[in-house]
Amino acid sequence: RMLISFFLLLLAIACVASVGVGLWVFSNHFLTTDIPAAISHPMRLRVLNCILQLLITWGLIFEKLRICSMPQFVRFVHDLLPLKKHPDVVVKDLQFGTIPVKLYQPKAPASGLRPGIVFYHGGGGILGSLKTYHGICCNLCKKSDAVVLAVGYRMLPKHRFPVILTDCMVGTMHFLKSLDTYGVDPARVIVCGDSVGGSVATVLCQKFVDRSDLPKIRAQILIYSALQGLNFQSPSHQQNKNIPLLNHNLAFYCWCGYLDISPSWISTVLKGAHLPAEVWEKYRKWLSAENIPDKFKKRGYLPMSREPLNEAAYLETKITLDVVNSPLIADDEVVSRLPEACIVSCEYDILRDDSLLYKKRLEDLGVRVTWHHMEDGFHGVLTTADMSFFYFPCSSRILDAVAHFIKGL
Repeated sequence: RMLISFFLLLLAIACVASVGVGLWVFSNHFLTTDIPAAISHPMRLRVLNCILQLLITWGLIFEKLRICSMPQFVRFVHDLLPLKKHPDVVVKDLQFGTIPVKLYQPKAPASGLRPGIVFYHGGGGILGSLKTYHGICCNLCKKSDAVVLAVGYRMLPKHRFPVILTDCMVGTMHFLKSLDTYGVDPARVIVCGDSVGGSVATVLCQKFVDRSDLPKIRAQILIYSALQGLNFQSPSHQQNKNIPLLNHNLAFYCWCGYLDISPSWISTVLKGAHLPAEVWEKYRKWLSAENIPDKFKKRGYLPMSREPLNEAAYLETKITLDVVNSPLIADDEVVSRLPEACIVSCEYDILRDDSLLYKKRLEDLGVRVTWHHMEDGFHGVLTTADMSFFYFPCSSRILDAVAHFIKGL
């Protein structure tokens, strides 16, 4: 009887805790979250964001209790979602050395060699997986009639910088050296990614510029990519800091976690005191809000003066000056030789201005750019492409634009 009572007590505590956490997440959402009127299905986004924040909150609780880390919990629950079947696509699970990959090939016979897409998923190093991006890769394969290789890289909390990049490089090089096996045209290989995956695609394009032993990358597709880790006071950071699915707090959690930077420096970084004045002056020509068209500042932008350098913060955060963490500041000599790009930006994305600044850099240096701006888009919207209830039409428009670009190569 005592044992039964004990279990009932535990059950009651668990129920009360669940209700309490749920109420806290729900209240916090309505107190701190902005849902722009221009976004279609605003209630759908509210519910989706509440679910994400609920998972993150429980993950942080389990992390405090030392049961598992927050990223592990969120990925575990996310991967429980059932996969939709796509009868027109053949899917194979492979291993490139120790790197897990998924290969997507159109089931219909090909009249010749197909384009090849190497896809790197987003999620800031804490969310996302080969499974959660399965629907996106299937749709991309079908819509563009291309062979898609999705690279599964190791993530937080066990694996930090530069593991994501090295895993993706290994997977990409293996694919580039075996294109014949998969019926891929070596003259039409594209790298593609969203969010941090777009950062990986950008960096690998830059690194492969001088590789004469590998097929040349034909194009880069960058979907609301994270392209610099220096300036967090751009117009889009100010305007969209409280808009799902990537708000200010989650963006910094990913940034600090991946680069192993203490979160205690966040206020210093926001004041611009983490980098010397000469660094800001050196990269002003590429990072300044003056390079962003005025129409993107209409929702409000307040230029902020930077505080004097905090030397301790600089010593810990200067890793962001490495071009593999901020490919937006790569040398002109490298950027000018990059393949043409398809850039997708979203109006209600905290990282929007990274795309706008990189677009200008590429165009200024003579690199051809196809640009699609989603006026009703938000960060992470692509991941809803295969979700029934949480589907946003913007996700299909992104996939259609990308597929059209690939077919035109």
